[in-house]
Amino acid sequence: MANRFSDTLFQLIHSLEKSEKRHFKLYIKRSSTKEDLKIVQLFDALDKLSDYDEKSLLKKLPGIEKPQLSNLKTHLYKQILASLRLLKSSDSIDLQLNETFDYAHILYKKGLFQQSLRLLDRAKETARANQKFNFLVQVLPVLHGCRVQVAYFQYQPVIVTYQLYKLRLCHCILQ
Repeated sequence: MANRFSDTLFQLIHSLEKSEKRHFKLYIKRSSTKEDLKIVQLFDALDKLSDYDEKSLLKKLPGIEKPQLSNLKTHLYKQILASLRLLKSSDSIDLQLNETFDYAHILYKKGLFQQSLRLLDRAKETARANQKFNFLVQVLPVLHGCRVQVAYFQYQPVIVTYQLYKLRLCHCILQ
């Protein structure tokens, strides 16, 4: 009997278009470690199955033991989603904004406030232009934190009150 996760992986693979499958294989082969080659084998085997059957899947994959299969499936699922995100990010403003926010957040955590501020300003303008107000609510606190940190490190006096911050947040959302 197939478990639920295996079915979802099987469904995901069979829902992919031909171009998405090709992109995934190119994406995974760029890193081309031995583990990733097993993932490609698992991907191909699952793609060729008409119905999910773990026993026949293991027969098609002689280099993979049953205890490895679960970890490989999890890794394959994540890699397919990463590949799809990379492929589809140019089509979606939301994905682009979230990716920019993720990069800015990483830079912020590393203490690179100026670089983070530049990315967040760009993301804020894109969100405003596309009326993505929910994203603005998410980005403004981090943007504010970056500005405070940049001002602090430049030894400029910073006076920020909670009411002023709320007023600016409301003003930005309404614009």
